[in-house]
Amino acid sequence: MADKLSKSQAKKRIHELIHIIEVNDRLYYVEDRPQITDHEYDLLFNELKALELEFPDLLQPHSPTQRVGGVPLDKFEKADHRLPMLSLQNGFSNDDLIAFDSRIKKFLSSDKDIEYFCEPKFDGLAIELIYEGGLLVRALTRGDGVTGEVVTSNIKTIQPIPLKINAKSSESVFEVRGETLILKKDFALLNDSQQEKGQNTFANPRNAAAGTIRQLDSRISASRPLQMFCYAPGVLSDVNVASQKDFLTMIQKLQLPCLDAGDLTAIKQTLSKIEKSKEPISFQSLLRMPLAAVCKNIDEAIEYYQLIHKTRHRLPFDIDGVVIKVNSFSLQEELGFVARSPRWALASKFEPERAQTFIKDIVVQVGRTGALTPVAVMEPVSVGGVIITHATLHNQDEIDRKDIRVGDTVLVHRAGDVIPEIIEVDLSKRKKGSTPFLLPLTCPTCHEKVVQPENEVVLRCVNPTCPSVVREGLKHFVSRRAMNIDKLGDKIIEQLCDADLIHAFSDLYLLKKESLLHLERQGEKSAQNIIDSIEASKHPTLARFIYALGIRFIGEQTARTLALRFGSIDKLIHATEEELLAVEDVGPKVTESLLQTLSKKSFLKEIDRLQKYGIKIQNPKTTKTASAESSLNGKNIVITGTLPMERNQIKDLIISLGGKSAGSVSKKTDYVLAGAEAGSKLDKAQELGIPILSWEEFQSLIDTNAKK
Repeated sequence: MADKLSKSQAKKRIHELIHIIEVNDRLYYVEDRPQITDHEYDLLFNELKALELEFPDLLQPHSPTQRVGGVPLDKFEKADHRLPMLSLQNGFSNDDLIAFDSRIKKFLSSDKDIEYFCEPKFDGLAIELIYEGGLLVRALTRGDGVTGEVVTSNIKTIQPIPLKINAKSSESVFEVRGETLILKKDFALLNDSQQEKGQNTFANPRNAAAGTIRQLDSRISASRPLQMFCYAPGVLSDVNVASQKDFLTMIQKLQLPCLDAGDLTAIKQTLSKIEKSKEPISFQSLLRMPLAAVCKNIDEAIEYYQLIHKTRHRLPFDIDGVVIKVNSFSLQEELGFVARSPRWALASKFEPERAQTFIKDIVVQVGRTGALTPVAVMEPVSVGGVIITHATLHNQDEIDRKDIRVGDTVLVHRAGDVIPEIIEVDLSKRKKGSTPFLLPLTCPTCHEKVVQPENEVVLRCVNPTCPSVVREGLKHFVSRRAMNIDKLGDKIIEQLCDADLIHAFSDLYLLKKESLLHLERQGEKSAQNIIDSIEASKHPTLARFIYALGIRFIGEQTARTLALRFGSIDKLIHATEEELLAVEDVGPKVTESLLQTLSKKSFLKEIDRLQKYGIKIQNPKTTKTASAESSLNGKNIVITGTLPMERNQIKDLIISLGGKSAGSVSKKTDYVLAGAEAGSKLDKAQELGIPILSWEEFQSLIDTNAKK
């Protein structure tokens, strides 16, 4: 791509790629909700590397190519790895494997066959176990490769991990790296349990494992079926091993959980057993079955890759490729590193899987804000081992762009390896007489006329009592950042609506345990947990209550602003247009939406019912009162980077002291509170000359103003 771009074009594209990769790094490593596939990410990363090589003077110090990856979470104590946990170069084909082998031979100035150690590339969360004097003293997540989160108490709950190993002396250091994961069969049982408790289910085993390791309460980790496979060394003292295979043999003797290794014949026998097995393979069985291989040359490594690729969906855990390493540690040392990766290893990824199917129908769903969303109903097809039957088509513009019609044959994949998506239509198979699909002009649920707001691509049902709007609104109402009714997940809300038990927010507070017992999978304990959770939600702050009502354009920050300005729900209800527009950060769109919603008698009656049924709103001081006593006096402080407190806690602190915290930097920003790994917000603040606060300066600012 670099030879097709001018320098100015390359500069612009590098800036775009850095931003896209940083966003997706955070989504993947920090928030555990990837939005693009690993393959798409790798293509973006490789494009960035190629441009930086072509235009070295455009290389930015903060480029993702200059760091190992990810960002540590704020929730745990952090610690540095003695040796960085580097990422691997990627390959996607036999040609890439052959090229990898050629590069190694060229570097070593040798034509001799290289012996490779090959193993499945686990799709879990990387962990480093640190033993000192034979005792497990620390467990770290990979973090950004240099610094990780200390998760020792959670890792200790994984039964197969020994808390003590044999050591030659009290000074011995033994670091072993591996992957925490959840087996597919255990994942299914875990999601069943989550549904039973009325909690959110997990998207895939990797997210479940990552979410479990990042629990502050280790009792939650202990209750979930985490496993770990060890596969690589960190710092080793008083230990002498010559190869990856020798290391594996050693950690097996130390009773650390790891895959066994054999030759290709042994691998074929193992995979044959897995194919023929009618029952899911247990973790204990896996430890005794060769799934890693010592390959004599690159041809055998390619054969191993093909064997694993063919059987990947029958494996009891998720993988996204195969890792191929030079087996000899002395050769690894000689080969060294290139940029952010070892020269002696390659992650040979599997191409994203796609499949062809046809669209049987297109149905239209109605969301919480009344948005009409078209969804393709497809002939069931397996993609990546998952049966796909539905795919969101987003809006009319997207349907028109791809020209998707009922009866079309389409190519589908799973975006982010999770979300079904239609890639394209096979027009050669389109039936004669097919007609373009058009969204309806009336709501498919309540049959009220729909509208398309100005500057929007979606059609909306504006009937607040529409059953679909109410159902989705209920899911928002009970969510963690709203009323926080933690035992009421989406599935249970669906059940309650289907059973005709709830039609509005207030109906939740009339529910009886006896009614819940008639729902599927609800026992005495789970039903009582739901009732207790509802009861515990009856004292929300005014900000949470406003946010929970689900008024369009009113997010958490705006809800806080309105709560502080008006001080009670009654005053907000009677606010005039002029009063609302006078509130900073409340513009015409928010004002119009709020006034329209509050003008509906049915909505006001619902607020009355909620209070009648036991909701006691915790009102804050109004801005007028608070500003006289507050220490931040309406200051707008934008937060960026990692800090000692969680971001939402810092925002709450700023607001409680009379300030506010916008999500972006502008000329109206008074300060930027910058922690480690601060990004584009810090750059923009420096450009605008906005004062930058460290955590210590922020604390000092609060203390100083508090004394005034």
